[in-house]
Amino acid sequence: MLLLSILLLTSEAKGVHVECGKRPIFDGRVQYSRIIGGMEAEVGEFPWQVSIQARNEHFCGGSIINKWWIITALHCVVFEELLPTDLSVVLGSNDLRSSSVEIKGVTRIVLHKDFQRHNMDNDIALLLLDSPITFNGLTEPICMPRKPSPSMWHNCWVAGWGQTSSDDKNSMKTDLMKVPMIIMDWEKCSKAFPKLTKNMLCAGYENESFDACQGDSGGPLVCTTESDKTWYQVGIISWGKSCGQKNMPGIYTLLENYSLWIKKLSPSKRASKWWP
Repeated sequence: MLLLSILLLTSEAKGVHVECGKRPIFDGRVQYSRIIGGMEAEVGEFPWQVSIQARNEHFCGGSIINKWWIITALHCVVFEELLPTDLSVVLGSNDLRSSSVEIKGVTRIVLHKDFQRHNMDNDIALLLLDSPITFNGLTEPICMPRKPSPSMWHNCWVAGWGQTSSDDKNSMKTDLMKVPMIIMDWEKCSKAFPKLTKNMLCAGYENESFDACQGDSGGPLVCTTESDKTWYQVGIISWGKSCGQKNMPGIYTLLENYSLWIKKLSPSKRASKWWP
């Protein structure tokens, strides 16, 4: 606990310039060791991950892209017909029961105007917070994907507070869970998902029951490259046929197709430095 406190203070002291995609607490400590088939995330491992809540109940995930803005799946807020005043964003801890969580209100919801309910195309939304986030190691922004994207991402993960059993709605967790992911070939995936569009990607783990599930929607698929320790958000958890079926990937909004949309709709003074 003392080590964590020291790392937090050090991170705050260095907080003059914040880089996206970094994990100062997780990468600066000795790591030791449950989503479907998942494992519990370590402290500071996914500092960009947030819980989006209504009436103090978690229902979707999201990610920090800068100190004012959260990115998530559009269907999270549209299907529930939620207003900004209905929402709160919880950040700063893997444990939603922790007394150290930070809670932000939402003042604006930005929806992609071309969202298609029948096939979930353009499943992306932005949330404007009521006050800025102070980055401290437990809260950090994620980088938007590079252009052009690398031909192969090296290390990909999803995390969330959703169901850990596909047939048990009571299996939602208050501790953040993580699972490794592999991005699948788009052509191969489109044969299993005919309504797949070029704004989507497929990710899963062949021969394993690793997947995102209800309550994980809106959360980020994050990856690194083999030569780069910086983390980039590649996708947003969107939809799928079921949770945790072997050889059945989940579908994600392909974030690289929306970089210009995000820049345009996020105030430039607040957002421009978060894109490489």
